[in-house]
Amino acid sequence: MNQKEHLEEVRWHGRGGQGAVLGASMLGCAAALYEGKYAVSFPSFGAERRGAPVQAFTRISDRAIRTRSQIYHPTIIIVLDDTLLDVVNITDGAQDGASLLINTRKAREQLKKLPDNFNVASVDATAIAREHIGVAIVNTAMLGALAGVTGIVSLDSIKKAIASTLPQRIVERNVAAAEAAYRKVKGK
Repeated sequence: MNQKEHLEEVRWHGRGGQGAVLGASMLGCAAALYEGKYAVSFPSFGAERRGAPVQAFTRISDRAIRTRSQIYHPTIIIVLDDTLLDVVNITDGAQDGASLLINTRKAREQLKKLPDNFNVASVDATAIAREHIGVAIVNTAMLGALAGVTGIVSLDSIKKAIASTLPQRIVERNVAAAEAAYRKVKGK
C-alpha cells in the first residue's frame, strides 16, 4: 500500500534577535526527537544586523526528508513581528489553506489585508514573553501558539524541545510562555 507522504513546510518571518532561527530549530527538535517524525530546520540570512528581516524554515514529514532547499510553498507561516506585514510579502507562494500565525496585538481587521484563503490566527506573544520571560523574545510563546493552532506537534513535545535546547536557568520561564500562548489560542 502506497500512502501519500504528510509534509508540513513552515516558514518563519522575524527580525534579527527575535529568535526565528532558534524557534525553527526547536520545532524540528520537537517533531524529530519527541514525536518520531523526520525534520530539518535551517535559516536564511546574510549579513543582516539585529532588527533586519530574517527567515527560517522547518520541514516536518513522516518520511525521510531529502530536500534541503528554501521553502517556497509553505503550509504554515509564522510571523514574529507584525510590522513585517508592511515590509515583506509573507504570504508569497503559500499554499491555499495555509495556516498563518501572527504575533500581534491587533485584530485581524486592523492588519494589512490578508488573503481570505488562509487560516489566520494571532496571539500577543510579545506581551506573553515580557510577562513570563522578562524580554520580548517571542519564539517559545509562538511555538506554544503553533501547537495550539495547528497541532503540528504537541505542547508536551514543545516543552521538551525548549528544555533540551535552552540554558537551564531560562527553561522554566520559556515553558511558561509557551503554555500561556497555547492556552490563549485555545481560549482557555
